[in-house]
Amino acid sequence: MTLRKLVLSVAILATFAGGVFVVDRRASAVETQSNAAFPPEGQIITVDGLRVHAYVAGTGPDLILIHGASGNLRDFTFSLIPKLTAHYRVVAFDRPGLGWSDPLPEDNISPAAQAAHLRRAADQLGVKTPIVLGHSYGGAVAMAWALDNPDTAAVVLVSAATMPWDGGIWYMHDIMGSAFGSWTAVPLITAFAGDATAESATRDIFKPDAMPDGYLAHIGASLTMRRTSLYANSAQVAGLKPFIIAMRARYPTLTLPIEAVHGDTDTIVPLRVHSGPLSELLPNVHLTVLPDTGHMPQHAEEAAVLAAIDRAAARAGLRDAP
Repeated sequence: MTLRKLVLSVAILATFAGGVFVVDRRASAVETQSNAAFPPEGQIITVDGLRVHAYVAGTGPDLILIHGASGNLRDFTFSLIPKLTAHYRVVAFDRPGLGWSDPLPEDNISPAAQAAHLRRAADQLGVKTPIVLGHSYGGAVAMAWALDNPDTAAVVLVSAATMPWDGGIWYMHDIMGSAFGSWTAVPLITAFAGDATAESATRDIFKPDAMPDGYLAHIGASLTMRRTSLYANSAQVAGLKPFIIAMRARYPTLTLPIEAVHGDTDTIVPLRVHSGPLSELLPNVHLTVLPDTGHMPQHAEEAAVLAAIDRAAARAGLRDAP
């Protein structure tokens, strides 16, 4: 190698290393700011050496709340949980890798693995015969919980991903959920996406419904923009379909009460792909279709979700019929 080529190679490497340093430093600053702005709302417990963030409130039958992709338990503390605590002991979790819960090992991120991990956390909290509610991706975790835990009293599905679909997932999840993406695309997004991107993405999740006033300030969307969470979230979403296919084969073994609530204009987890076919497959699914409602019924049609929880509890014999 000539001296000129050597100098050029060193210059290129130095520029690349400098760029990586700048991105890493900026991403770390963004994460520090987010962590300070949105600290844990509940308690941190340890399961198999990993942190699990749990929020516990209320008295009554145990009700587990499991949030969806790109989210955290703050989605439930915004307005839903305060309306439940008079009748239920509510336990909301940050799913592994999101919010303040540590990620699971990369080869063990299935809905079943997440459900088993959260079940061990619930055991530490003294949970018995719970109703398990899952929103969006959390619906897959709720179904996995029921499949592997016969003591589950009932399941409530809110805009839940429960059935196989045609095609793939948004290509960016494939990229960000890969090893290559974890050290290229993910740090860049964390460092430079900014609050405007998080706000735009959150508003899109609600469409056609309006995002409630104060929701963005409460939810802490920037928590999902941290590198570990971006990678964990995308890996979970990108790898979900094979697990759903395997779970669907086991669904007929479920005989417990299942309440499903789904908006008919949900384009993220479409009714016609998920809750509709599920209700046709299982006679124990009671489906509530919400006209002109998108992916976030727990906010846009909160009363319908509360009613579904009460019906599930009544069907399971945990409280009187509403």
